[in-house]
Formats: sequence, structure tokens, C-alpha cells
Amino acid sequence: MPNPRMNNADPKLLALSPLAKRRKSFLCAGVSACGLLVMSVPTHAANSASAPRPFTTAQNIAPRKSAKIAPSTPANSSRTTENIVIKGLANTLHGYQPGGGLIHEQDGVKAVSTVDRDFMDKQAPMATAFQLASLLPGANVATSDPFGFSPSTDISVRGLGGDSIGYVLEGMPLNDVAYSSGYPGQFADSENYQEIVLAQGSSDLDSPVLNAAGGLMQLTFRNPAKKAGGFASASYGSYNTNREFIRMDTGDIAHTGLRGFVSYSHGATDNWRGPGRDEKQHVDFKFLKEWGQGNHASLLGSFNSTITSYYPQVSMESWKSDGIGGANNLLARYDASDQNNGANYWRLWRQPERTLYAGAPVHLRLTDRLTLDSTPYAQFAYGNAPGGTVLSESGLYQGTQALPDTLNLPGAQNGEAVVRANYTQRSYRSGFTVALHYKKAWNDFVFGYWYDYGDDNEQQPFTAVQTNGSSADIWAENANSQIHLANGQKLLGGSFHTISQSNALFAGDHISLLHDRLAIDLGFKIVMLNRSGTNNVPGPQYRVGSTGPQYRVGSNSMEPLPRLGLRWHIDDHNQIFFNATTNFRAPDQTALYNAYDPSSGSLVTAGSHNLRDEYSISEELGYRLSNRWLVGSLTLFNYNFTNRQISTLAVQNGSIITTTMNAGGQTSRGVDVEVGLKPWHHFTPYVSGEYLHATIDNNISAEGDVLPTKGRTAVRSPSLQAAIGLSYDDGHLFGVATVHYTGHQYATFMNDERMPDHTTGDLAIGYRFSDHYHLHQPTIRMNFINITNEHYLSGVASPTLNARDTTGIHGNTISGSAPSYYIGGGFAALATISTGF
Repeated sequence: MPNPRMNNADPKLLALSPLAKRRKSFLCAGVSACGLLVMSVPTHAANSASAPRPFTTAQNIAPRKSAKIAPSTPANSSRTTENIVIKGLANTLHGYQPGGGLIHEQDGVKAVSTVDRDFMDKQAPMATAFQLASLLPGANVATSDPFGFSPSTDISVRGLGGDSIGYVLEGMPLNDVAYSSGYPGQFADSENYQEIVLAQGSSDLDSPVLNAAGGLMQLTFRNPAKKAGGFASASYGSYNTNREFIRMDTGDIAHTGLRGFVSYSHGATDNWRGPGRDEKQHVDFKFLKEWGQGNHASLLGSFNSTITSYYPQVSMESWKSDGIGGANNLLARYDASDQNNGANYWRLWRQPERTLYAGAPVHLRLTDRLTLDSTPYAQFAYGNAPGGTVLSESGLYQGTQALPDTLNLPGAQNGEAVVRANYTQRSYRSGFTVALHYKKAWNDFVFGYWYDYGDDNEQQPFTAVQTNGSSADIWAENANSQIHLANGQKLLGGSFHTISQSNALFAGDHISLLHDRLAIDLGFKIVMLNRSGTNNVPGPQYRVGSTGPQYRVGSNSMEPLPRLGLRWHIDDHNQIFFNATTNFRAPDQTALYNAYDPSSGSLVTAGSHNLRDEYSISEELGYRLSNRWLVGSLTLFNYNFTNRQISTLAVQNGSIITTTMNAGGQTSRGVDVEVGLKPWHHFTPYVSGEYLHATIDNNISAEGDVLPTKGRTAVRSPSLQAAIGLSYDDGHLFGVATVHYTGHQYATFMNDERMPDHTTGDLAIGYRFSDHYHLHQPTIRMNFINITNEHYLSGVASPTLNARDTTGIHGNTISGSAPSYYIGGGFAALATISTGF
């Protein structure tokens, strides 16, 4: 994507109208020097009442190959020119992006929506990438708290969940290696994003993702400044929330052309409902070296350490009876006299997590026609998702193996005691992508390879709980704090280790014809995924013929993924595009393994070696318009799925884990629309919307019978969504008001329970001061989130087949199971002061 900030704008493409000249002093006011731009403006054009007024933002001056650019005026021309010198053109042109920074002009073969700094600078600074993209067409974000601290969040795009979306930061994948999910609170601090790009329908050919039927979220860091300096902010608000952020830019280091930035943030907040407090520390960094004709290499990454308090998901029955209070919250005090209540003590549910992402993208221009792009990357994550539960002191099992041990647990009553059931995941991931681009005539060929290696180790040990409710080492890293058996081994509810390897080859051609009025993208990708693992607790994993119990599991996938894209410029303001892609996704790793109850040895979840990959074919047909007043698009889309994988939550021995279920075939059709107006008296409106019709294509087997689900509406698929944003920015005073509507969503495949629709609104207002001494644009702003204090269910956390007992096609009664939901965050206010220096 082109950089929307004009750092490298071609002066030949800049032209100032009389209006722009009157604003020249505003554009230059209060910005740090970054060189001189000299622009020649024909005098007669500037004075002509009929001359169009070009809109001088980076987005609207972005070059288009088919655009006609007037030649320079000859020296002997009767037209005279005047030179306008703009000193220190800002990295940001506040208020000059259409739609307030929620829409850009696009020129590709697929639907793409963009959020840039113009919008992000007005939001709460701890807002996650999901929250920042929540107004884009098709994006449906479920949150559990107003500020984005809680990991209990999800995003769906066109009805496809967050585990069906690829997350990529400058070429390196961010998805969980085991569950394909993305955790936006771990990605980066919002101050360091340059833009967030959401491709609703498909991923790029060279994207290192396997699960992107729901699209691709591409995150881009700002480039380090060429001049040494920094940025700092401090925030305080509702629920005793505080956050501090500082970023330091090195500038050009010793005239080497190498420059970088490092940032640190700390944030903390009380739970907005129920007891608990969240705390987060985060570091981002990027170092960049540019040389020659477009060569550049960078090293970038993020480190995140957080401890969050759990927000319980709720059933529809408990929501109607208790709302945001009562039994829908964890307990503030430990109740040693009641074990079931004691298991709900909030400190037993605190979730710690550490993550590190690092990548080193490189772009080399080998010849005038040949370029090389490569991105090696690495990822580390360790976390614990604990929960309180009740464990017997005797009659225990390790897998299916009965144990003779009798435990001596604190606070035991009648042979049972409250313990903390940990669920730890330690994962390593590394890989690289490499792509060669060769340009010749109207062709731009690409040939590439992607390799990815993942090592995932998950265990469920248990930790004793003292009579006051305390439990040692919430990270569950210290083996001495965990419950052991007489033979010295840890008591485990589950333990498995998975090695995964992905290999992908891809080739494509971008064909530009008729002076780029017509663009054709052809691509083919073949992906090979191998998983091998061991279930490290005794018990049969599965049987193969007569060979007996097997402790090893594995799966292999190889999928061909062709694609085709077309884009046609009708004229300089109108274009149409068509895109057809294929995608696949393998089930979560947990689907491979058996899990057992340590109190009885019974099977909790059954693993399978006969897993079926999700495969999808999607098409988009769209129209784009860009003129002097607005930027807009309308996209029709269609998806066809086989073996649709639906993410859900499950309780495993007291811990809440993520798993997937096979929903068979699905067809999804709909239309997306978004429109952003260019600035008019400093106002920039934005509107987006979606209509979605998603249906299940087949009946689903359950409990020895078949549920009549064919033709019913797919879960997590609201038929209507709409968002409105209105921004104002005159360079000093700014504000933005947004409203988002989400229609009802079914939570069961039988459509016998649904989540009601909801509407929420946010407001931000602030003021930028002029530069003062060494301070650059000191700013104060207020953010008001969920301004009407709407109490609502924000998303389906755990869909089920049927909520009520249902008679199957063959006459058997299939027991109902209640789905669970996320409760959206309540009203919150936040004050932030910030400044560059």
C-alpha cells in the first residue's frame, strides 16, 4: 500500500489551488522541518474561476499510471509560474483525509478498506487493531471491556470469525500457531501504526497465512523519523485507568543512513464489571536502512507482557436474569465454606501472557527489471489460561490410568478441594518468505516460496489453593508450586506437543494493458501442511486397524489455491473490479487430541486423525468512485465453503479453551458499501454498511441422529451492519463522533437462540496547540466510549448446535446446549495529553 503521509511524495504530482494556497500557512504551522518542497503553479490556472480545485492530500495525489499529468511549462510559454515553498511538510496532514482517515482511494483487483493515522490519532491510545477497524464494512468486533485490555475479544468479517482472518505485520504472521486466532492487544501500540488495511475477501498471494478465508488484516509500522526526537503521552480515565507511552527516534545514526525508534508503554485498569485489575507492558521497535535506488532493510518487532482478569461469558438465561451484575461476575472475596463459589474467586482466573514478534523484511533491487523481497520472522509466546475448579483428593486418573495416590490439599472438605486448573501454552514459530519480481513490458511476474515451522506445547497442571484463596505462581512456570504425585510426576489433565511445518510455492503475473486502464492478476499457490504430535498422558488416542493404542497423532494437507483478479478504469474517476480466490484452513491442533477428566478418567473431548480441511471459493464484483467530493466503493461478494470450521469455546477440566467444530457446507452472499467525503469546511463524513445472507448448506450429525440445519442462517452472521462517522479538524480543534449498528446474530445452528441487535456510539474531542519551544503540537483530547452506556451482548463466544432439545430427522431427541456470549464494555471516559519533541 502507498504511504498516505506524503513523506516521499513526488513534487511533480502536487498542485496548489487558490484554496490550497490560502491554507499553505496552516499546513506549515506547527510541524517539524523535514526539507523543502517547491511547487510550480501556473498563474492563469490559479486565477481561473473555472479551474478545478485539486485536493492536496497524499491519498488524492497518489500517482495512477493511467492519469494524465500535464507536461512542464516551456520557458518561452506565455504562462507564468510562481514557486511556492512549503517548509517542513508534516508527516501528518490532520483532517485532510477523506472520511476522516477511514477510507482511501484503491486501485487493486479486490475489496480493501484502510484506517490511517488521521483517524487513529483521535482514538483512545490503547485501542486495539480490532477496535480501530470496527467501523469498516463487514467488520463486527466483539469486546469485553471498553479499553481493549481484555483478551476476550473477537472480530468477524462478513460473518467469518477472527480465526478465519490472517494477521500480518510488515510481512510476518501474527496468528496463533495452534488456533489461528489473533490477539490484538499483543500486536502493537496504536501510536506506532502507520495504517491498518483490511482486505475483506482474500489474502495476498505472498501472504504467510493459511486461514484467511475471512480476509487479511495488514498492519504497518510508521517509519522511524530522519531527525532525532520522540513522542510521549499520558492518559487517565474511568475505572482507575492509566496509561503512559514514550517513543524515541534515533534519527540518522552517525550518518550511516540507519535510523530507528523504540517505544515503551504501561497501562492498567480495573475491571468495569466485577472484581479484578488488568496490567500491560509493551515494547515496539523498528530500525530501517535505505540505500541506492529503492533498496531497504528493516528489523522490527513487539514484546508484550500482560496480566488480565477474566470476564465470564454468559448464557442468554443468565443475561436476562442478572445482566452485567450478580452471577455473571467472578467473586471479589474467597468463600472457603462453599467450594463451588470458591472456584469462582477472581484471583484464580488471572491470565498472564508474554509474546515476542520479530521480523526483518528486505527489499533489494537486483536489476532494473528484477527485485527480491524476503522476510524472515520469529514468534514466541507463553501464557496461562487458568480457572478455578474442584478436584478430588483420591480416585484420581492420569489420562485413563487410575492412580493410587491420595492428595493432601489445603481447605479440603469431604475429600474435595478448590484448585486452580492451569492451561499453559508455550509456542515457538519461525519461518521466512522469499519472492522474486521480474518486470518485462506489461508483465510483472512473481515467483516465491514460504516456509513456516511451529512448535507448540500445551499442558494442564493443577495448583493448590490456600484457605485464603491465594495460589502460587499464576504463570505456572515453577514446577514446585504445582500438584505432584507420589512418583514425582505432575498431575496433568492434559499434555500434548505438536510440530507443524508449512511449505508453500506461489507464482503470479500482474498484467497491465491499455496504459494500465486494464489490470489482470493471475496467481497460483500450493500449500502443504504437516502436523505431527504426541499425546503425553496415558490412554488410547485412536486405533489404526489392530495395532492397538497409539500415542502419536498427525495430519497432512496439500491444497491448490488458484486466483484471478481484474480491474478496469472506466475513466479517471470510475473503475470496476472482479476477484476470485480460493482458501483453505486446517482445524485447530486441539482437534487432534483426546482429553480426559483427572477425577474419573472419562473422555472429555475426543481427538480425530480423520480431520477435514475447510476449503472455500470466493468471488467479488465491485465498483469504485473517486472525484473532487468523495471516495466510495460498492462490493458484491459470494462465498462457498465445504467443511466450514467454526471457532468455539469449551470447558476442559475447569479451564476455558478454544476449539473448532465442523459446520459442513455454507454459502454466504452480500454487499458492502463505504463512502467518505473529502473535507468540506473541515468536516469529513464517513458511512459504511453491509447486508449479509449466510446459510448452512447441509444437515449436521449429532448424538446418533441428524439435525435439520440445511437452509438455516449461519451463526455469527448479522444480516445488517452499518456505521457512521463524522470528523472535524481545522488543524487545532478536532473531534469525531461515530455510531455503529449490528443486527441480531444466531448463536445456534438450529436458529433456536439468537443475540439481539445493538447500537453503540463513541465521541472524541481535542485541541492541538502550536509548537512551543521543543514541544511539537502538544495535544489534549477526551474520548467517550459507549456514550449511551448501552448494556449489550457484543458477540457469540461459544455457538452450539441447538439450544433446546430437538427431535432429529430420525426421531431421536438431541439434547440442547446453551451458547455463551461476550458482554460488551460499558461507558468509559479517558483524558489524554501528548506531545512530540
